[in-house]
Amino acid sequence: MEKKAYYKGKKTVHRAPFTMNPKSPFTMNREPLTLNHAPAMYKRKRGRLAPLMSEEAKATASIHELSYDFAGRITRLFQYLTEDAEYKEYVQSKQIYRSGTSIGANVRESKHAQSDADFLSKMSIAYKEADETDFWLNLLHDNGYLDDKQFNSLETDITRILKILTSIVKTMRIKLGLENHES
Repeated sequence: MEKKAYYKGKKTVHRAPFTMNPKSPFTMNREPLTLNHAPAMYKRKRGRLAPLMSEEAKATASIHELSYDFAGRITRLFQYLTEDAEYKEYVQSKQIYRSGTSIGANVRESKHAQSDADFLSKMSIAYKEADETDFWLNLLHDNGYLDDKQFNSLETDITRILKILTSIVKTMRIKLGLENHES
């Protein structure tokens, strides 16, 4: 039964409070997200800080695949730095998490760019985020949070991504007839 109330001359209806009904189409699914949308190579479970893609696959992968793979690695790095490492680090790890996952988000967003200028803008932002990620990787390594093996593996990936993004940005600037600034 509805309880009726009046507010400034307007009739309003008060309803029963929201309840979690599992059969309701409005109930949120609390299950963890799956990677059904991702390529098959991402579906296998791997250990922390292990690359999602093999080096052979990375050699021929697109920037979309590389940035997605790198975002997964950065996510696991963040977990490692905040939960598993001997010395827990929260400030730099959060910064590298934000910039490292932003690369893939901007590359993904560029797939749906409304114009060449919009595409260039998204790829330029991805380049800047990749460069910032490289900075945080170096800082974490220099401060002893990453050993040489971890650092070299991640540094190789971010260098590959930076080279591809540099090429994309330069090519688009030429295509759009913009002056050629160093990215």
